[in-house]
Amino acid sequence: MNKTELVSAMAEQAGISKKDAEKALKAFTDVVTEELKKDGKVQLVGFGTFEVVEHAAREGRNPQTKEPMQIPASKAPKFKAGKVLKDMLND
Repeated sequence: MNKTELVSAMAEQAGISKKDAEKALKAFTDVVTEELKKDGKVQLVGFGTFEVVEHAAREGRNPQTKEPMQIPASKAPKFKAGKVLKDMLND
């Protein structure tokens, strides 16, 4: 499912216009993004949790030259599915 299909499904499910569904989706993604930028997390009970994980700096190898290289520390978003969502998928 792509963004357009998601917006259409949201609009149909909620009984609102596609324009309003697109606004709601954009607001959701903006709020989650801003919270993750502040190293916070967003918990949706039963659905899951969006959070930030930190990867430490480490040494790696260039796959073409096989030379060692430093990989800098970084942050990445992570989604952990909630129990209710996992249970629904496994029924």
